[in-house]
Amino acid sequence: MATTMHGHSAPRLFGRERTLHAALGGRRAADIILWRDKKESAAILAAATAAWGLFEVAEFHFLTLVCYAAMIGMLVFFIWTNASSFFNLPVPRIPETLLSERATRQAIQDGHRRLSRLVETLYYIACGKDIKMFILTVFSLYIASVIADCFSSLTLLYLVVLGTMTLPALYERYHDEVDHLVARGVHDLRTHFADMDSGVLRKIPRGAGAAAK
Repeated sequence: MATTMHGHSAPRLFGRERTLHAALGGRRAADIILWRDKKESAAILAAATAAWGLFEVAEFHFLTLVCYAAMIGMLVFFIWTNASSFFNLPVPRIPETLLSERATRQAIQDGHRRLSRLVETLYYIACGKDIKMFILTVFSLYIASVIADCFSSLTLLYLVVLGTMTLPALYERYHDEVDHLVARGVHDLRTHFADMDSGVLRKIPRGAGAAAK
């Protein structure tokens, strides 16, 4: 349990008992998100920022930029390969991880597993077994749709990447303060839901599964 700045224990965010690194998978992706490898994390954030600047601010077309990048890359490889014999330089090679069928298959499987888990969670909520969670989810999706309508798809994707690369690292550093504030917010929210439940929600018919209970 986390200890707040006032000396009282507060539950960790999302009720987790493991460290944030373990909750994020405990692998290389977690190291990058939490800035354990500062060079790689900074490189990913810089690349995302550069891509957003080129496509959204400078208004480059994706295909045009890909063609330019391919031409520059081929020129660099051509010059490097032909100059390697004169300057005793190693011949450039494409990293094996980019061509690994196993790595590609694993990435696809991970994406499919997470998507399936999300669909199962939404299905469970949509069945009406937990009316409070249903209302909260619908409200959250509505807020997300309003936010998404204010930005382009590329800007929204960049904000997701920016949040992923900054918020977990900040939370790991200030988790005691955040846990304390979230605990207070959840307590207030539960109080409001209890008032709604006693006056309104109990009159709403539940799903068949909930009625059986």
